[in-house]
Amino acid sequence: MIGLLQRVTRAEVRVDGDSVGVIDAGLLVLVGVEQGDTAAGGTRLLERLLGYRVFADDNGRMNRSLSDTGGGLLLVPQFTLVAETHKGTRPGFSAAAPPATAARRFDQLVAEAHRRHPRVQAGVFGADMQVSLCNDGPVTFWLSVPPDSK
Repeated sequence: MIGLLQRVTRAEVRVDGDSVGVIDAGLLVLVGVEQGDTAAGGTRLLERLLGYRVFADDNGRMNRSLSDTGGGLLLVPQFTLVAETHKGTRPGFSAAAPPATAARRFDQLVAEAHRRHPRVQAGVFGADMQVSLCNDGPVTFWLSVPPDSK
């Protein structure tokens, strides 16, 4: 499972003109689900997202996590993160989990996030979404939990 996290001062997801998720300071995370990803892998990704130290401490160093700050977490499904781009001029998606499986894994991730963190919002799997954000820093990291990890 892949999480492309961005530290934001604000982020929002809209579907058909309606806001479906909005946060102030926190993390916007684009989530890609690969073939073979498990619920346990999603839990491990969530642990990393909540514990990853990307927020400044009193000395201006990135030593605080989302769990430390209590900021918002906006999870957005994005299958294009698992695209194969190493050759040619068109991405391939054979590494992506089938839509039904990916939707189930994303929903499990969101449910677990709600259990572990007080401020969670999410995009809509399979929807045409418009995502807006103000990247703070900019700070962006690619986190990955391989499909076979536990």
